[in-house]
Amino acid sequence: MMNLISNSLFLTLIIILSIWESVWKGIALWKTGRNNQLTWFVCILIFNTIGILPILYLLFFQKKIIVKKKK
Repeated sequence: MMNLISNSLFLTLIIILSIWESVWKGIALWKTGRNNQLTWFVCILIFNTIGILPILYLLFFQKKIIVKKKK
């Protein structure tokens, strides 16, 4: 009985982490593609870091867009 509970808990954890990784990876890949940052795109695509690499990219390394105001 205990083995069944631990297996279902493990499976649930894997599913939650997969969804978490997929969401962050999708957002980061979209931004890297729009910013033409091929190196970041390949790194984020290849490495599975439970969302850490995509979050770091989004917070610190993406190109900042400067919006010009119309006069």
